[in-house]
Amino acid sequence: MQERRTKRSVSRARLTAYHILRRVEEEGAYSSVLLALTTDDLSASDRRLCYELVLGVLRRQIWLDRLIEHYAARPTDELDPAVRRALRLGLYQLRCLARVPASAAVNDAVNLVRLARRGFAAGLVNAVLRRAAREVEFDPVAAIADPVERLSVESSHPIWLLKRWIAHFGMEETRAFARANNEPAPVAFRLTPKAESNAVLQRLREQGVEFEASSVASCAWRTPAISGALRALIAEGLIYLQDEASQLVACALGAKAKERVFDACAAPGSKATLIAALTNNRAMIVAGDLHLHRLHTVRALAHQQGAENIHLVNLNAERPLPFEEETFDRVLVDAPCSGTGTLRRNPEIRYRLRPSDIAELQARQTRILLETAKAARKRGRLVYSTCSVEPEENEDVVREFLRACPQARIAWEALPAALPRTDFGVRTWPHREGTDGFFFTAVEFSAFDRTA
Repeated sequence: MQERRTKRSVSRARLTAYHILRRVEEEGAYSSVLLALTTDDLSASDRRLCYELVLGVLRRQIWLDRLIEHYAARPTDELDPAVRRALRLGLYQLRCLARVPASAAVNDAVNLVRLARRGFAAGLVNAVLRRAAREVEFDPVAAIADPVERLSVESSHPIWLLKRWIAHFGMEETRAFARANNEPAPVAFRLTPKAESNAVLQRLREQGVEFEASSVASCAWRTPAISGALRALIAEGLIYLQDEASQLVACALGAKAKERVFDACAAPGSKATLIAALTNNRAMIVAGDLHLHRLHTVRALAHQQGAENIHLVNLNAERPLPFEEETFDRVLVDAPCSGTGTLRRNPEIRYRLRPSDIAELQARQTRILLETAKAARKRGRLVYSTCSVEPEENEDVVREFLRACPQARIAWEALPAALPRTDFGVRTWPHREGTDGFFFTAVEFSAFDRTA
């Protein structure tokens, strides 16, 4: 396979991957967003390689840095960031991608540091990677005795994060979860409000796309990979890529035609547009979000999918809402969270998150839930969800809500019976259901205690 290369003899796939990794590290950008926005002009093979490089380097970063420290005989934090990124890319290819020639991995890494105006380090990069190509038997995990540190390097998760998971879920569950976070996520999709289901599915079959009905979410489908035919249907707004657990949350709301629905933290609009599809565009859906620019994203997505019944409101869900109390039949609170259930798709989160973030998010989630619940009518339903596995963001928030609202009860009948239950809801796991790690619960109540 002939790779397209730049004038300084770096393949376009590696150059694009390098720039994405730079922005992830220096600008706090998200790899999934940059991959979606910056790879359209790459060939199909270059796009696949770019995705593999970016996500692979991020998923194995701690392990790769231990390799660098061994082969370079110095701590990674003493290296220039541009040099460190080039070494991570080169080592990932040498150790994890058998089909990539060692010469290509080494030469492009050397040229990358030159393009980054770090020519002084070209010799170092060349020497480190050539040594790595010779000494392939070195295992950075082999000499580690402590089981948590061993798992940290093996799976590239910070030790503090593993320790909190072990405390909550046990060592075996944590090990399985951490390993699953470094595996590619399955491709799941659903039909949009403007899609005619039989026609779209028949079109996929005629174009040779392999897919099957999800065993997790009734309105979801799984496919082995994103094909050209699938991309065409996405562009036409007929199908939408959405994790099965995320789809389950919208289904648990149980919205019906002619009902009023409030999605309190709606951006980017995945669940609001699914609710529109489930109600055949016959429910009145209000989608709120704190950030106006994110509401523009919701609007664009709704337009593309033909979700004509979504109305946008710029609001802060932590504060009193611009609605009368008991206005809505259904309220969805897909709360801002740590995102630890989505590390397969967003591996950089594990390196950015700090212990203090969990407590801050918990306080924010509790405020949002207490405020938005006031908008639900008597005998209405509220669904609370996060894409986090942290109990503080999930069970603890629901526990506090039920304490403040003693008339509320968990509507277990609205939650999937096949999913494992916690004390206050249900949870999905990458290593069990193959979905993102989600927590969600459904609450129904006769009245909200406004004196709380």
